[in-house]
Amino acid sequence: MLRTAVFAFALSLGVAAVQAQTPAAAASTDFSQQNTNWQSKRLTGLTAPNGWLSLIGLDWLKEGANRVGSAADNDLVLKAGPAHLGVVTLSKDGSTHIVFAPHSGATVDGKTVPEATLVDDAHAGDGSPSVVAFGSASFLVIERDGRKALRVKDSNAETRTHFQGLDYFAADPSWRIVADWVPFDPPHELEIGSVLGTINKEKVPGKAVFHRDGHTYELMPIQEEPDSLFFVIADRTSGKETYGAARFLYADLPKDGKVVLDFNRAYNPPCAFTPYATCPLAPPENRLDLAVTAGEKNYRGSHH
Repeated sequence: MLRTAVFAFALSLGVAAVQAQTPAAAASTDFSQQNTNWQSKRLTGLTAPNGWLSLIGLDWLKEGANRVGSAADNDLVLKAGPAHLGVVTLSKDGSTHIVFAPHSGATVDGKTVPEATLVDDAHAGDGSPSVVAFGSASFLVIERDGRKALRVKDSNAETRTHFQGLDYFAADPSWRIVADWVPFDPPHELEIGSVLGTINKEKVPGKAVFHRDGHTYELMPIQEEPDSLFFVIADRTSGKETYGAARFLYADLPKDGKVVLDFNRAYNPPCAFTPYATCPLAPPENRLDLAVTAGEKNYRGSHH
């Protein structure tokens, strides 16, 4: 989670000004600063040269040889790079291997090699998938529902160079909700669909139960990382003020039977910005009959 506080502003006020604040005022200032800092880090990550805005392609591999490059005579035509980059071969056992065309100028994980076996994202373990780089662009192999594709990025992508910024609802401390945590033993199973039409079955360690305006609501997370919970949610703003498919929300692990849901930090998935991402959809269990007027709004530059 992104928890770094902004200290420079507080220091500029001087000790007397800080001491003069009431506890409520200090808490309000701290919340505002932390929220602003979180939004700043969110923006930095999204707009990074290799961030989601740099996606320019999602090209599915067929079994056997796949000629790759920007020229029209390739099997997979890239939107950037040399006319003929090389040949990516997908074997029956699922392994992928690339042989570069002469003078392609490409590298694999920063090394200039004539050919290489590529590790996809599903088999990288604790490491990283192989990255094939060429000029301002690059790709890696991803696996989705047994199929493999090239995820292509370019730091000069129009979606990045013409990014229109992020919009948020006004920060509201009342949307930082301390929910009751109800653990599942054993974990439940949750079916989560994706924009590709696939369905993944995910383990759910428990549910967060909270109250708002006299009503009770529940949300079920999956645990992608050992130190946090990940919620894929939708609500009555979805498809209107906010992105229709889902928003994402991370929370720290439960403590003393409680979990903090800060909806001010609900944010758009990559699919809100690019058609080349493979995002999950909010499952029925996480579609709230409630207008969550907090967090990130729909991207104003979306055209898909």
